[in-house]
Amino acid sequence: MEKPVRVVHYLNQFFGGIGGEERAQTPLEVREGPVGPGRALQQALGTKGTVVATLICGDDYVAEREEVAGPSMRDALQRYRPDLVIAGPAFDSGRYGLGCALACRVARSLGIPAVTGMYPENAAVITHRRELLAVPTGLNTTDMRSIVERMTVLGLKVVRGEPLGPALEEGYIPHGVRKLVTKDRVGYERAVEMLLARVAGRPFVSEILVQQYERVTPAPPVADLSRATIGIVVSTGIVPRGNPDHLPGARALTAGRYSIDRLPRLDVGDWESAHGGFNTKVLNTENPDYALPLATLRALEAEGAIGGIYPWIYSTVGNQTAVGPARKIGQLAAAEFRDAGVAVALQVSG
Repeated sequence: MEKPVRVVHYLNQFFGGIGGEERAQTPLEVREGPVGPGRALQQALGTKGTVVATLICGDDYVAEREEVAGPSMRDALQRYRPDLVIAGPAFDSGRYGLGCALACRVARSLGIPAVTGMYPENAAVITHRRELLAVPTGLNTTDMRSIVERMTVLGLKVVRGEPLGPALEEGYIPHGVRKLVTKDRVGYERAVEMLLARVAGRPFVSEILVQQYERVTPAPPVADLSRATIGIVVSTGIVPRGNPDHLPGARALTAGRYSIDRLPRLDVGDWESAHGGFNTKVLNTENPDYALPLATLRALEAEGAIGGIYPWIYSTVGNQTAVGPARKIGQLAAAEFRDAGVAVALQVSG
């Protein structure tokens, strides 16, 4: 009989039963045995393994203090010496995803197999795709049990040293790496077969998968801008000087909300760009208005070309930001603008 596999499970503060957002700065805690979703993990393992410990860390803490959280995870894993690390699943939570990714990366650095589960558009997948063995999830946490079971099957296979097949066959998120393989038929024969299947409406799987994005129907044009209030959303990273909300230069999960009430323009002494994807020297030393044209909008307002400017802006960074967090930022801004009677959103890209 095979020796039971020793498993360490990583959870955030919510699923670890510590608390919600008010406990997001909780440092890493270690608890003996399974906690929360770890009970489903233990059930999925059955007699094949034991959850010996659970690592719990606050989402903000692990996302903002990786240099501290990482070594703490390493110490815990060296203490418990697991055969496998299971992280999450994190679903579409970006900060939780980054924590799961860190736990997996630390485990791998110690030679310990690790499996996580995330929504394919999670920021952690976008950032660490090639380093993660991740089961794809949806957005609904009610699927927790079935996802944990899939993670367990994949994890036990890796622990046994069995080679993993292609992502579509094994059920993990592709790493974005193409490997040379030998097929039993040449390319044009396979291509013609796929084409005929598509024409006939039969199922087929492309050998080169292309990510599909949601198509959004544009809103109808505003009939009279002279009566319209304009709301401003930018992905140029414009923030008050000093970046008080610590907006990251890449892989943003949220947006800053800042007042521009009665400001005629953005003064370089008060505003800057935190963007990490382009040269911000001109913005940060001469004129931040290039990234948020407030002076021009005030001139249009004075001329009566537009009805007014909403006094609050939303600012984030598009650099490497995943679709999921970007969608949430857009929904947040749109909800506020709608409730405030804003007719038009002006989006300035970096």
